[in-house]
Amino acid sequence: MSSFRHLARTCVMQTLFAYEFRGENPEKFIERILDEFAPNIKDKIFAKETLQGVIKRKKKLLEVIEKFAPEWPLDKIAKIDRAILEIGAYEILYSKEVPPIVAINEAIEIAKHFGDDNSPKFINGVLSSIMKSTCKTLQTSKKKSE
Repeated sequence: MSSFRHLARTCVMQTLFAYEFRGENPEKFIERILDEFAPNIKDKIFAKETLQGVIKRKKKLLEVIEKFAPEWPLDKIAKIDRAILEIGAYEILYSKEVPPIVAINEAIEIAKHFGDDNSPKFINGVLSSIMKSTCKTLQTSKKKSE
């Protein structure tokens, strides 16, 4: 299952990257990319739901990325890195299925393959900061409710 999800995330990253350049319907992109690069994936729901979640919350995700990468304006972050960060941030903030540490590890692995030499370290730093902030917020909320 984990390799299927890794491949699905890679397809989502490629879709987000293509969508940014072409602006066409991302659902058509994900179908083509899944068919071409992941034809053996039987259950494509994970990839499609992740893509829809990222697109639906893109504005919020970019705000969070900007907050935790203050020295890197969004237009200066490589488009591949930004797509990987969007997926990782989405999974950390919104996914109930994916533990945050898994989201970070997956993002780092994708960055190693598709990014440049500095991408894994940069992505790890940003997503780890998001996770730590999220965990602090959750702990504070739990204490207040007790």
